[in-house]
Amino acid sequence: MKIDAHQHFWHYSPLTHPWISDRMSVLKRDFLPRDLSALLDNQDIAGSVAVQAAQSEQETLFLLTLADKYPSIKGVVGWVDLQLPRVEERLEYFSRYPLLKGFRHIVQDEPDNNFLLRDSFLNGLSRLHRYNYTYDILIYPRQLPAAIALVAQLPEQKFVLDHIAKPPIKAGEFEPWALQIEQLAQNQNVCCKVSGLITEADWDHWEQADLQIYLEHIAVCFGFDRIMFGSDWPVCLLAGSYHQVAEVFNSFVNDLSDRQKALAWGGNAMNFYGLS
Repeated sequence: MKIDAHQHFWHYSPLTHPWISDRMSVLKRDFLPRDLSALLDNQDIAGSVAVQAAQSEQETLFLLTLADKYPSIKGVVGWVDLQLPRVEERLEYFSRYPLLKGFRHIVQDEPDNNFLLRDSFLNGLSRLHRYNYTYDILIYPRQLPAAIALVAQLPEQKFVLDHIAKPPIKAGEFEPWALQIEQLAQNQNVCCKVSGLITEADWDHWEQADLQIYLEHIAVCFGFDRIMFGSDWPVCLLAGSYHQVAEVFNSFVNDLSDRQKALAWGGNAMNFYGLS
């Protein structure tokens, strides 16, 4: 079973989605499950994990409402304020929703490179494993040192790195991202989503060859039992189609055994998020 482990839905609003600039006008509309359905079918993908794109509990409940209505949504990664002193009350509240698999915070937008290590944030993160919740790490390379320290401090927590930490593919830069990814991957509680690569490349002129050195490094560091496919749809539309993103991953796993392909395309995501 193939799974898209990372995509988004939204009712577009400039207030809710201020990050969508004029250059990203293709994203300035609603994107809902009916828009994704045919794209999944065309790639023989059984379902997806819907990931938050706005930081509110309302966003989490919006995604859960969609998941109740559309069986193709196999799980939801939502948002909750992990810095709340009484965060466990909110986790207890959300535990009534079986399709809620984990949480994410848009750490890449935090100016503090050590935001992940704040006592208040660590306190919230330290409580997730009690509810079997995962955590998606969304960061830029400048925040990788904090992520390395974080995952070592919470070895019982299941983490997944979104978009391979957004390396500067367009600039062709490899270090220090590569060394820090190697250090992060040494922690066995961390998986990695092969997602968001084409939007870190030159949107108009990228080629598979531009991505290859980064893909090969992820494969070496994490192995194919800790990576998963994510389209990052509809954000991927800034640089290419859903089909093109799927073809990037197909090329990446083309020479693997059938077992490794099955893990990378869906098995790892199902195990990590506890999908059924």
